[in-house]
Amino acid sequence: MTGPSLTETTIPGVLLVELQVFDDGRGWFKESYQQEKLEKLGLPHLDVVQNNVSYNAEAGVTRGIHAEPWDKYVSPAFGKVFTAIVDLREGPGFGKLETFELTPRQGLYIPRGCGNSFCTLEPNTVYNYLVNAHWSPDAKYTLVNLFDPQLNVPWPFPKEQLIYSDKDAGHPMLEAVTPIRPDWES
Repeated sequence: MTGPSLTETTIPGVLLVELQVFDDGRGWFKESYQQEKLEKLGLPHLDVVQNNVSYNAEAGVTRGIHAEPWDKYVSPAFGKVFTAIVDLREGPGFGKLETFELTPRQGLYIPRGCGNSFCTLEPNTVYNYLVNAHWSPDAKYTLVNLFDPQLNVPWPFPKEQLIYSDKDAGHPMLEAVTPIRPDWES
């Protein structure tokens, strides 16, 4: 591979990035996010203001489904994750689900209005994400239940083997969620 490549997904605005990884006998190196190269491929400009890292000790750790009021670029730093993205924006795509398996060799751009969730497939997985707005306790999140039967997310492990918070499992079902309007920031 001569550089990163970008693929559009079935959810408008969600973009899968294949990253160039340089392996040698000592390990590997990657440019997880190189703004100029990725923008030339079609990734929207992301004014990164915060870098978040989620360390997950065990396989089966499951988080989400959360749509925050910011755009996000995710790429595992270590390990492998199953990622489920749900379009929660107003319009014909509302409720559309797409899933991915991500390793450090991929990145995923998730625009605001799309719910993000993940499940670790390996122990000691490090999930890294860049965002273009600061976290705030007043931030308005749109949340969906991890086990919503309408979405029927094909989690990679049986429910009883997943490690999740009661809070994430107690979020509303999709049918009770108000679609996110394009002007939701104002």
